[in-house]
Amino acid sequence: MRILGIIPARGGSKGIPRKNIKILGGQPLLKYTWDVASKSKYLTTVILSTEDDEIIEVGTSLGISIPFKRPTSLSEDTSTSLDVIKHALNFYDEKGAPFDAICLLQVTSPFRTVSFLDNAIKKFIDTKSDALVSVLEVPHEYNPHWTFEEDSNKQLRISTGDKKIITRRQDLPKTYHRDGSIYLTKASVILNQNSLFGNSLSYILSNKSTHVNIDTMEDWNKAELICKNNVL
Repeated sequence: MRILGIIPARGGSKGIPRKNIKILGGQPLLKYTWDVASKSKYLTTVILSTEDDEIIEVGTSLGISIPFKRPTSLSEDTSTSLDVIKHALNFYDEKGAPFDAICLLQVTSPFRTVSFLDNAIKKFIDTKSDALVSVLEVPHEYNPHWTFEEDSNKQLRISTGDKKIITRRQDLPKTYHRDGSIYLTKASVILNQNSLFGNSLSYILSNKSTHVNIDTMEDWNKAELICKNNVL
């Protein structure tokens, strides 16, 4: 299976300005994702998708392939990951070198390992799923069987639609949320269904102790602490 690894990194981050190339633990944030992606035995090609000249300069210095400069129209706050992925897939389709699937690796999740990435890709291939995402378990207090929605009568109803609440924590089914570290999707699902998830979605469980999805300075401080304590 030909799998395209895509590292998206636009320049206009607002929560933490220039975060994709901000120095974390002595190296640009971007380098953490590249170091892992470049060692994967399953990714056919890994590219950096960006519109930003400084990010291009840093990416080039790290040795990342940058086959195109992303249009600024795909680098706005309202731009979607799907649009960025489709742009990359169409670029290679037009060159006569199509891919079977993509692996989206966001720079803001720096602490993956090569084995974690390759295990995710192997599971994606073996299960023949339309897609696979990395997840973390939802804490029991936020389990959807214990959360509520307001109905038309201003009363609360269980968000799952259950009529009776599960009273014991031990009886709650495990539930998961996407953590943003890995997205794997068949190219045909992206191009034909306009979806990252398709009709069959597999998952891999991330390491909670080293997971961080950097969006705020609080997240950045957590990442610095992980680096400082050398718990990777």
